[in-house]
Amino acid sequence: MKRTGAQIVWEAMLQEGVKVVFGMPGGAILPTYDALAQYPQIHHVLVRHEQGAAHMADGYARVSGDVGVCIVTSGPAATNLVTGLANAMMDSIPVVAITGQVPTSLLGNDAFQETDVTGVTQPVTKHNYLVTDIKDLAQVMKEAFYIARHGRPGPVLVDICKDVQNDSTDFVYPEEVNLPGYQPWYGLDEQAVEEAAAIINRSRKPLIIAGHGVQMGNAVEELRVFAEKAEIPVTTTLLGLGDIPETHPLALGMCGMHGEAHTNLAIQECDCLIAVGMRFDDRVTGKLDEFAPKAKIIHLELDPAEVGKNVPADVAIIGDCKDSLQALTQKIEPARHVEWLEEIASWREEGEERDILRAEVDELIPPYVMRQMWHVTQGNCIVVTDVGQHQMWEAQYFIHERPRQLLTSGGLGTMGFALPAAIGAQMAAPDAQVWAVVGDGGFQMTMQEMATVMQERLPIKIAIINNGFLGMVRQWQQIFYEKRYTGTPILNPDFVKLAEAYGMAGRRVTKKDEVVDALAEAKAHDGPFLLDFRVKEEVNVYPMVAPGAAVGDLIRRPKVVQGPSGVTPAW
Repeated sequence: MKRTGAQIVWEAMLQEGVKVVFGMPGGAILPTYDALAQYPQIHHVLVRHEQGAAHMADGYARVSGDVGVCIVTSGPAATNLVTGLANAMMDSIPVVAITGQVPTSLLGNDAFQETDVTGVTQPVTKHNYLVTDIKDLAQVMKEAFYIARHGRPGPVLVDICKDVQNDSTDFVYPEEVNLPGYQPWYGLDEQAVEEAAAIINRSRKPLIIAGHGVQMGNAVEELRVFAEKAEIPVTTTLLGLGDIPETHPLALGMCGMHGEAHTNLAIQECDCLIAVGMRFDDRVTGKLDEFAPKAKIIHLELDPAEVGKNVPADVAIIGDCKDSLQALTQKIEPARHVEWLEEIASWREEGEERDILRAEVDELIPPYVMRQMWHVTQGNCIVVTDVGQHQMWEAQYFIHERPRQLLTSGGLGTMGFALPAAIGAQMAAPDAQVWAVVGDGGFQMTMQEMATVMQERLPIKIAIINNGFLGMVRQWQQIFYEKRYTGTPILNPDFVKLAEAYGMAGRRVTKKDEVVDALAEAKAHDGPFLLDFRVKEEVNVYPMVAPGAAVGDLIRRPKVVQGPSGVTPAW
């Protein structure tokens, strides 16, 4: 049957099960937008900035477990996607981005809104295509979705010339993909499994670091069974929060730069470190040559390029972590590590003596907001954070009990991620309660997407941790630059009035005793709701590993001395 290139784009999406796309029309993609009217099965979400489209597709993919799709026009629209694509690339999120391009006759002529989008995006996509012949389009669309979702997921961009969208051809959607140079899955090396099991069985102080790959590989249950069989404590990366319920006896919480002190100390003392679906990011390892100095390293990883890139592995098991964990569980011996767990528990107890929430203070501080959010929601929500101090406080004080509950920008650290990603999350899980937790700085980068929230009638709750600073940068300036707060104080609008301008309900919170009631009001509201928490300005995230320091060399808050109400601890 004959189809135009524009129709082929939507036909392909139907074949791939796409229900929602995020985008904005423009001249070079207009034929495809015109054809969208023929496909009511696909819901289009109009964004207010193209970066938001990429983040929405990203958030949709993280919650749904399937490919998120965004579509924009050429030139500045396509270049506006770059940050979102880089974010998805760093965090291994399956996204397909469709961009319009000038007609083939104008390629290379500096035509209006022409940009070499494939050249620009090559470093921040898993793969990309420029389609100049309609006969290639169906195959390219099939391959794009295949590459995005198979193996280590990632973003794929398809740039389609305008004349290709208008041309017609016989349409048959390919049933299979033949990419001889792309091997997304690897068979397990049984010898490597045997060697890893032998190391684990000999170990007296084993430790698991679980990363984002556990959730992406749907291996949460396999991780729990593996850890319980040999009684191995589990710490997670930021993106791995939820790999194991944080109330589980073996759960240690997050490790790394702002991880719990006891988890970092455990890394430095363990004799066997089992890394599952994580890539030894610098925020986890600190100074590489002093990372886990006593440990044999076992790395379970899908992408062989990550093995040995930062931390050499004594044994590497290449493959899907679900399969790897199942195979390894069969080979390890049941074990108990009572003394090791008691040692970690003593470190945890000492760390809790420094917890900022132990102090009886009347001031409104961000950790209190995060803990009360967990109490009020009973943990039954999806939290999407922006990047900065509030991101770390959420990781520390909101208790994560399940996978895909925390969505955040890990590798790229993208301010402005939260609100658009929360929109994608809500579209993927319309019955879930979605909270966007943002800083006053990052929120202003994409706050125009409140219009998208209202147009789509999404019940997203927005919690702004408003301290009048670019908070994490200010913290670094305080600790490392003698409190020279250059460029970090930030003048904010009245966020509640801004919400009202968009037709959104809002409330300002300035006192500690208002927090629970405000959170409950937002939760109960049947539409979107914005909370502006005017928190104490100079509060720091602790513990902290200084850049270039070993992961065990922690900057810590002094022990909190409990006292009468109004006693302020060392912030």
